[in-house]
Amino acid sequence: MPPSNSAPIADLDRLAGAVEPGMALALPVDYAGVSMAMTWALLARGAGDLHIVNVPTGGMQGDILIGAGLVRSVETSAMTLGEAGGAPCFNRAVKSGQIKLKDATCPAIHAGLMAAQKGSPFMPMRGLLESDLLKFRDDWKVIENPFADSADPVVLIPAIKPDVAIFHAPMADRFGNVWIGRRRELAAMAYASATTLVTVERVVENNLLADELSAAGTLPALYVSDIAVASNGAWPYGLWGEYPTDTAEIIRYARAARTDEGFAAYLAARAADKAA
Repeated sequence: MPPSNSAPIADLDRLAGAVEPGMALALPVDYAGVSMAMTWALLARGAGDLHIVNVPTGGMQGDILIGAGLVRSVETSAMTLGEAGGAPCFNRAVKSGQIKLKDATCPAIHAGLMAAQKGSPFMPMRGLLESDLLKFRDDWKVIENPFADSADPVVLIPAIKPDVAIFHAPMADRFGNVWIGRRRELAAMAYASATTLVTVERVVENNLLADELSAAGTLPALYVSDIAVASNGAWPYGLWGEYPTDTAEIIRYARAARTDEGFAAYLAARAADKAA
């Protein structure tokens, strides 16, 4: 048990229980700490009608949630399994109309999160001008710069305010601070979201914010709602400084998920592995 003055450490079921049907989830890019442990917990939870915000791209985690029928819409700049190819469940769902796609760019997603972090209703951007994306995003507005003396259009990106941010990190301390290293997109997710749920490899006794070597890469407990320990919690994705990506497993998933039947068989096999 942790010391009495420490932050309580939850389990995966409690973290998953915080995700209610209809919520918007912020999920990180595949190299930045994907909590695959929470993916399986969310499947068991079964809360559907979810909106996924990929920060800024998505992969196997989102693909599994889509394949399981838990997702109604996705805002992303890409969905891919990297070397394993496209995200099969995502591709099928978009083609069939099962999910709504809010196409975006990496800077646009980060701008929306930054607006939420700052309490602003929007963030201006120029790079989207004359882009075809403007034809499909009626929530992005083009206005004239009110401070310019001549025509100077800018695009306004509305604030992105996820209900829950979910990610995996190497460690947290007993006070609830989480070490994210250089992965500042994880901080952006936490700052913008109402709730932040984090799985970690381990909990350490020392205060990460009190150590000059770790403080700069630490997300303060103020922005962390709940923590659970999940060993190898990013697998088959890698975790910086801990373990590499299991590319063979992601390829195995990609091949299986090409069909609904293969996807179901893959989930059944993973469930059997977890039960063993």
